[in-house]
Amino acid sequence: MLDYINDNTLVALIGLVSGIMLGLAARLGRFCTMGAIEDMLYGGSLTRMRMWGLAIGIAVMGTFALTGAGLMAPEQSFYLSIRWMPLASILGGLMFGYGMALAGNCGYGCIARLGGGDFRAFVIVIVMGVSAYVMLHGPLSYLRNWAFFQEEVTTGLPPGLVHLVVQQTGWSLAATGIVAGALITLAALWSRAFVKDVKSMFWAAIVGLAIVAGWAGSYWVATTGFTAMPVVSHSFAAPVGESLQYLMTASARPVTFAVGSVTGVAVGAFIGSLIKGHFRWEACEDPRELRRQITGAVLMGGGAVMAMGCTVGQGLSAFSVLSFSAPVTFLAIIAGAALGLRQLIEGFQPAE
Repeated sequence: MLDYINDNTLVALIGLVSGIMLGLAARLGRFCTMGAIEDMLYGGSLTRMRMWGLAIGIAVMGTFALTGAGLMAPEQSFYLSIRWMPLASILGGLMFGYGMALAGNCGYGCIARLGGGDFRAFVIVIVMGVSAYVMLHGPLSYLRNWAFFQEEVTTGLPPGLVHLVVQQTGWSLAATGIVAGALITLAALWSRAFVKDVKSMFWAAIVGLAIVAGWAGSYWVATTGFTAMPVVSHSFAAPVGESLQYLMTASARPVTFAVGSVTGVAVGAFIGSLIKGHFRWEACEDPRELRRQITGAVLMGGGAVMAMGCTVGQGLSAFSVLSFSAPVTFLAIIAGAALGLRQLIEGFQPAE
């Protein structure tokens, strides 16, 4: 390790730099889960959903390329080291998606909005972070542990799609993962209009590379440093609570990747909003809207902990290691968001 910087600070800087990439993508590239779902369901456009697919494909190829080079061990990631619980993925994903619709954005999107001066997003981020920690370490943790105890995988096959294929076929883990990522990438690019949208493809690629950078940096620090460090990449639910805790108790705890990541997204979004000329202070003027957003934030925090990740944690980071939980949770999030959007837009009125 570098003599003038400790392991914790180094991994936080890696989170910061790759988080800035995500923040810029949100502001300059309009990379947004909620926006992608709204466009797909009500806007007649799949462009932003294809951006997600492209980001996933690049993240998968990059992560397994690192694996082949000996620079990453997917089994050490949180998503492959914890026993998969399908019901937790489904229920947590539905909760998160529904809460996302009520709040108007996911945790990542709200941090990006906060970087642009939106104080409504500030409230959502705070409430979501606290809610996540209530479920993770607070009073509701007892109920969560009773219903969905997160048991470490110490023997047997990691809960990963590529690992399952490799066990059945004997193929190379890295090569199989790269091929899977390439297929996802090709599916996302299977649109002439999207291929012509160079800006959207560029920012989707930046997002995928930010996820890969998180894995590469944290694995390098974990394997070459002197401090026991987790191998992580970006997620924005429990890490928001971790960042809030760090702000209040920094003198008693080391800085982490999560703190750098959350800060990086806010900084990147701030820079992006200045570049676009969109920075402006905004506040909530409707108490009913604020109540709805706070309710959504509570559901997002709790749902993300139950599902072991949010739209970025499961939809990108867990997808990049091709965990069993990623596609199930991501589809549940979309379903929950679709239900919430229908309630908000159509009011559940019967069709005439």
